[in-house]
Amino acid sequence: MPAARPENRNVLFIIIDQLRADCLTGALAEHVDLPNIRAFMQEAVSFNRHFSVTNPCGPSRASILTGQYAMNHRSVRNGTPLRHDTPNIATEMRKAGYLPMLFGYTDTSQDPRAFDANDPALRTYEYPMNGFHEVTEMRLEMSYPWQSHLMRQGYDFENYWDVYKPVSPEGGAPRLNDPALYAAEDSDTAFLTNSFLNTMPAHGKDSWFAHLTYIRPHPPLVAPAPFNSMYDPASLPLPRRLAKPEEEGAQHPFFGPLLRKSTAASFVEGFPDLEPTDENIQTLRAVYLGLATEVDHHVGRVIRFLKDSGQYGNTMVVLTADHGEMLGDRHSWGKMTVYDAAFHTPLIIRMPGNEEHAGTSLNHITESVDVTPTILEWVGQEVPNSMDGRSLLPLLRGKAPQDWRQYSFSELDFSDPLEPTLWQQELGTTASDSCLGILRDERFTLVEFAADLPPMLFDSEGQGEMENVAGQAAYASDLSRLTRLMLRHRMKNMDHTLSLTAITGDGPRSRPRYPQ
Repeated sequence: MPAARPENRNVLFIIIDQLRADCLTGALAEHVDLPNIRAFMQEAVSFNRHFSVTNPCGPSRASILTGQYAMNHRSVRNGTPLRHDTPNIATEMRKAGYLPMLFGYTDTSQDPRAFDANDPALRTYEYPMNGFHEVTEMRLEMSYPWQSHLMRQGYDFENYWDVYKPVSPEGGAPRLNDPALYAAEDSDTAFLTNSFLNTMPAHGKDSWFAHLTYIRPHPPLVAPAPFNSMYDPASLPLPRRLAKPEEEGAQHPFFGPLLRKSTAASFVEGFPDLEPTDENIQTLRAVYLGLATEVDHHVGRVIRFLKDSGQYGNTMVVLTADHGEMLGDRHSWGKMTVYDAAFHTPLIIRMPGNEEHAGTSLNHITESVDVTPTILEWVGQEVPNSMDGRSLLPLLRGKAPQDWRQYSFSELDFSDPLEPTLWQQELGTTASDSCLGILRDERFTLVEFAADLPPMLFDSEGQGEMENVAGQAAYASDLSRLTRLMLRHRMKNMDHTLSLTAITGDGPRSRPRYPQ
């Protein structure tokens, strides 16, 4: 018998890929128009200090959906398998009687022990996570339904990646911010939203769970008109950075390979020799913001559907991002770095019956592993002990637990088991020690490496991330304290899947990891 739950308790879980938190609150907020998400914030609770616990896409989503730190699920790279028996939001929602509908992707690399070697599931890192019912396949490197839609609409392209190249309206050489070959009504964002809206009306009579995952504003940076030219590049603030890339590389040995690996040219199709001039960088930033506004438009359509269909009042809506994006800050692009811009993400949750806290903005430190436990507790499903995150329901209700965390913890793996990365080649690290941990408390950020590399320490009361103070004698005690705190955090959060279970004469008995 499934656990009893209130009737028509729905969950819509939206992930926007690579959306920086400061598009909503911070440096870029006043330069980008996101009216629908901002309106939603007034009906929900926003978490201002929310961080992804790992990057990039596959690992970050593995952590979000399993509620586990990367050190426990170990799907630490795009293409690194996730163990097939790992509990996740879909497997647990099924136990609660829900069909976990997936509109989009989870970027999950499947466990080869659970499949025949010839199974197509082992040919892509973008496979759906176990337990999900894939309603609409929408993957960055495949997207067959969307490709078919474009073909049916008469768009002509030789291969799939040509879809991501800007096209000159005059037929000449394209510019960086020329529009995509498809119209806005045929974009990947529009196609996915239409699929959701076309599917969901018949589900209104039952409780449902839907995971809606938007690819944008993830690169390649190309947008359909009018979003491609919505923002004037000259009006945007320049990235936050030191004067020259060489100065950034000199901050720590980690940054040299990073600056060579992820470049502005790698973020757009058709411009392999793109120079990172201020004009080009600002143009790419403007296209990124245009893509964010496009997503906002379609999020507004989804919220309007819930309201018009009478389902908004009994639907928990969770909106977040899998990770952030450097967007030229520190002369870097992407998310394979240590800075907050790559890990700091929005988290906005509207919980039915919580209207007295609508519009609240919280500064408690939260992590991406908290989202799944929050959803499970709200629908009345037990949270497995394997999940490292904690339910945010008390915070949503304005009752912060006295033992709430005082720091966040993130990880990054920069290795490749088959072909050594630039980091491995230049730093002499191995596939096992090419990783780092990041601990952020109220004042400091500590970055520690598994390999024999110097730590980094940033002081928010000083120059913040613009200065690594780890080598300064005045910070020796802070460095020692935070290093011990990180070690204790890892020790306390080692895999709890079965560690709180005992086999007794009366059978297995266990206790919950986080008693209510």
